[in-house]
Amino acid sequence: MLPVMHPKSLLLLLTAYAAHGSLQPQALWQFGRMITCTQPDVNPFMYNNYGCWCGLGGTGTPKDDLDRCCEVHDLCYRASRHLPECRPIIDVPYIKVYIFSCTNGQVSCSASNDVCQASVCECDRVAANCFAQSTYNPENNNLDPKTHCIT
Repeated sequence: MLPVMHPKSLLLLLTAYAAHGSLQPQALWQFGRMITCTQPDVNPFMYNNYGCWCGLGGTGTPKDDLDRCCEVHDLCYRASRHLPECRPIIDVPYIKVYIFSCTNGQVSCSASNDVCQASVCECDRVAANCFAQSTYNPENNNLDPKTHCIT
């Protein structure tokens, strides 16, 4: 299981990357733009803190198909971090910049992405498509993981 990163810690990490010029602002929004591509009328932030897996960290049994999309996405990110081509700090999936396009609601990852970029892009593309095919249940929003996400 991945350690849970609290929002303040993530903000500090992102600030440090930005201060050193290693982080391009678009990296933070690429996944959101993919979600908007596949679902133009949806605010991508609605998926944050959904179920047991959507948002930072993840644990327990997914509550539904949408939550399962987030579990698969988290596991995909974890796998991308173990690729030999992905450097431990520089290529963190949450901030990795890659190239993609959106045409008629379909996301495509660019063939010009390097191996690490391609892996992260594919994780995000698959998740965005999965979200678009799943039903959002408001009852699964902002669940307390200590009571609802026990393994």
